Parts: sequence; C-alpha cells; structure tokens
Amino acid sequence: MKKINNYILLFASLLLFVNCQEDDASFGDIKSPTNLQVTAEVIGKTATEPFGDGSGVVKFTTTADNAISYKYVFSDGTSQNAPSGIFEKRFTQTGVNVYTVIVIASGTAGVTTNTTIEVEVLSNFTDDEAVQFLTGGTQKQWYWSASEPGHLGVGQNDNDATKNYFANYYQAAPFEKAGSPDSSCLYENVMTFSKDGSLLKYELDNGGQTFFNKDFQSVVGGTAGFDFCYDYNTAGLKTVSLSPSESVVVANNVAGQTRGTMLNIADGGFMGYYIGQSSYEILSITENRMVVRAVMGGNPALAWYHIFTTIQPVQDPITDFTNLVWSDEFNTDGAPDTSKWNYDIGSGGWGNSELQYYTNSSNNVIVQGGNLKITAKAQLLSGSNYTSARLKSENKFEFHYGKVEFRAKMPTGGGTWPALWMLGQNYATNTWPSCGEIDVMEHRGNIPNVIHGTLHYPGHSGGNGITNTTTIADASTQFHIYKAIWTSNSIKFYVDDQLYHSFLNTSTTPFNSDFFLILNVAMGGTFGGAIDPAFVQSSMEVDYVRVYQ
Repeated sequence: MKKINNYILLFASLLLFVNCQEDDASFGDIKSPTNLQVTAEVIGKTATEPFGDGSGVVKFTTTADNAISYKYVFSDGTSQNAPSGIFEKRFTQTGVNVYTVIVIASGTAGVTTNTTIEVEVLSNFTDDEAVQFLTGGTQKQWYWSASEPGHLGVGQNDNDATKNYFANYYQAAPFEKAGSPDSSCLYENVMTFSKDGSLLKYELDNGGQTFFNKDFQSVVGGTAGFDFCYDYNTAGLKTVSLSPSESVVVANNVAGQTRGTMLNIADGGFMGYYIGQSSYEILSITENRMVVRAVMGGNPALAWYHIFTTIQPVQDPITDFTNLVWSDEFNTDGAPDTSKWNYDIGSGGWGNSELQYYTNSSNNVIVQGGNLKITAKAQLLSGSNYTSARLKSENKFEFHYGKVEFRAKMPTGGGTWPALWMLGQNYATNTWPSCGEIDVMEHRGNIPNVIHGTLHYPGHSGGNGITNTTTIADASTQFHIYKAIWTSNSIKFYVDDQLYHSFLNTSTTPFNSDFFLILNVAMGGTFGGAIDPAFVQSSMEVDYVRVYQ
C-alpha cells in the first residue's frame, strides 16, 4: 500500500511539473526591457529661454528593447501610462521648478525596468482666484446643484461658436436623477477640494456607487446598457493641476463663455459622473457655484456640462401658494398707491457706490397705462448726475413665507441696475446683512438679458451672495414673470415658471421672519458698473406685484 501511495505521489508531481512548464510557456520568453532611453523636450526652450516658453509643457519620448508599455511617475503627485512611450506633460507649479520623473518600461509577464531623470521648466500659468474659490483657502466641499435645470447636460463639441458652449442636446430637469435607484447615486457625491502646501488636492466620496455613462460600463463589468449606478471605489486624495484651456470655447473668444482654466485630476479622477475624462474646463466659478465642461472620453464630438454648488440641495415637496393676500395691479394712473408704497429719498451710494439720487417725483415714478414706471434719468440733482426712484412696502405690507410675483420689463442702457427684491423688516436693529436680503430679480444693463437671483446674509454680503443666473432673450422688450417661492425649507427662484436657483433655508438663516418689498432702478455702482456716457433715460415697467400665501 505504501508503494502505491508513492507511485501516486510521483505521478501527481510529474503532472504538476508538466502543467507548470505549460503555464510558463504561455508567457513566451520572459525578457526584461533593456537599453531604456528617455528624452525630455522642454517646449519653447531656446538659448535665451532655457526653461521653456512658460507653458510648462515637456514632451517625453521613451524607447527600450523588449518593452510593451511605459509609465511616467512625476514628483508633482501625478502619473500617466503611455503605451507608445510618448507623452506631453504640462507642469503647473508657478515659476522655474525642478521635477523628478521616474520612467518605467514594462515587458512581458509584468517585468519592468526603470530610470529616473530630472527636468527643469518654467510655468507662468496661475489661477489663484479659482483655487481660492475651490478650497476656500483650506478645504471646501462641492455637490451637484441638483435643484438647477441643466445641472447635468450634454452638447456638441465642434466649431459652431453659437452652440458649442452650452448643453444644447440635453439638460437634466431638477432632481431628475433622484427618481430611480439606477441613477440617484449621482446626488450622493461629495467632492472635496483642499490645499496641501502649494498643491491642490481632490477627493470624491461617492457613497460607494458611481453613476456611469453607458459607454463606460465595461470599466466595472456592467451590463445594464444604459447610464447606471455601479459599485465603484473612488477613495483617496488625487492631485489637481491647473492649465490654460485650448478648447473650442476658448477659440470662440467671446467674453463670459469660459474662464479658460482647466482642472486636471490625476490618476483617473473624475467629477462624479463617469465619462472617461479627468480634465474639466471651468466655464465659471464663484464662492458657491461652479460650471464645468468636459469633452467625453472616446467621443470628442460631445461635451458634458456639470453644475456644482457648495450648499447641498434638498428636494422638498413641491410647495405652491394660491391664496392671494396682497397685490398692486397698477390700474390707476398717477402716483403710486400711498396705502401700499412709500419711498426712499436721497443719495449717498446706498452701500453700493450707486450714483443716482432717489426722488418721489413723477419724472421718476408714475403709474401710467396699467404699469408702474420707474425711470432713471441723466439729471443733475443735489450733486448726483442721475435721478431715479425706489419704492418700498415697509410698514405697509410685510410677510414671511409665500409666493411673490413681479411681471416686469427691464430698462436698457449700460449702467442701469433694476431690482425687484425684499429686505428683512428688522434692518434698523439687525443691520444688513444680518437682517437678510432676497433679490428676486436683478439685471445689468451692461450684460443684458442675464437675470440674477441672490440671497445675502452673514458671510454672504456683496459679491459673495448665494446666487445664480439665467438668460432670457428679451428682458427689455417683453414682460416676464419673476417669481420666488419661499418656505421654511427653501427659497426657489423662477423666470416664467422656469426654476433656475434653489436655496436650502434653515432655522439658522434670517429668512424666517418678516420682509418687505422693494422696487428700484439704480445707476452704476458695484453691480451696475460703468454708465454709458450717452445714457439719457430708461424705465423699468411693472405690470403687477402679487403675494400669495
């Protein structure tokens, strides 16, 4: 019996030996890469510009015998696979800097050879303001602006300058992806930008799942055949570099279409929605809102658009108010109804360096033909070069929570600054911005047709208000309905019933007490900007103001 067991053991050993030989043969000849050669061409390097042209671009070319792929590992925290051995890297740390580069050549069966070189290169590109907005100086979290139409969208990426800078193919409706577990993971994303010394870092917390574009489901072995939430690990800090954009939007050379700064996330990082892309063009960014554009991986005919906010939107039940509690239809010609309105009179800049003197003269404010007309004029009065009017319902009508609607047509002219807004009634004892301000509508004559909805409160005064914009075609030639729906949970802003801005209201904000209404046309100032020297006069016309609760 012992002899049989020995034979069995010998036979098993022979089988194992044969199988191992067959497995080894499947690799072919295992050879380490040899004769590893690396060249680094600093773009723009000349005798007078030894560190390049300031673009920070270096072209690496690597060759080796018996190599099937290459990888570059850079001392700025990024890395890149380069199967051909050729890769252009843009170094973004400002000034002349020396970078260490590890070059790895891979052969069969994963055998590698590596070498290390150093490059010294100049980068002149910087966008310190964008870094400040992204991080708040230390660290800041960003979320999908799910309450906005178009927070996720796609459009064309071509040379059509009239369409290649916005999502003209598809725009997601507010909270569109929340309705199904197939897509709701998108809104779980928390994107954190932080500063680590001179480096910009990024981390995506996806809650365990990522919303994948269907074209990339193979990355996770998906089979849904449509955009779907798959389990996917995104943990870990990734280095972000900034670079100048060279997109078709930049080529449009139209002011306001793009900031022109690229966010490049290392090691395959991405901003929530997986489209096979790690580079995003910042179209616009403020302290609390960011719009980015990314060309789709594997399909350069498409560009995706993402809108992010620093205040996580909350989808509260749809609330409307239908009980009309106060209105002015402006049906009686003459002075405005004194039972509903009084005036602010005077000048002094009004806290915004405005240049008008407010009056109650019929030259500046009158009800005529069914509309209230507030007219700004180039007129010298008490040291001011312009006159206008500002009406308010203070001490006559004040309220909190409800729906307020203004049907209005904007004035024209560079420097005009019409506003339909509300101010906390306790401003005299709880001074601005602590009293709170709700700007239902603001418009700049210097940037016509762009409508602003903004909230001001402590920490968000001046240019740091929580704001968003929407663009309409004819703000100064047609009447539009500007509306806010205000509850204890949210404040939502609309133009012609199209939601474009949503704010999460809580017990910690000042937006839970009485406010009064204000209608005015300012001139110049911090928001209105430069006044057209040819300006003579222009009017904001208001068809009605209505408040529902």
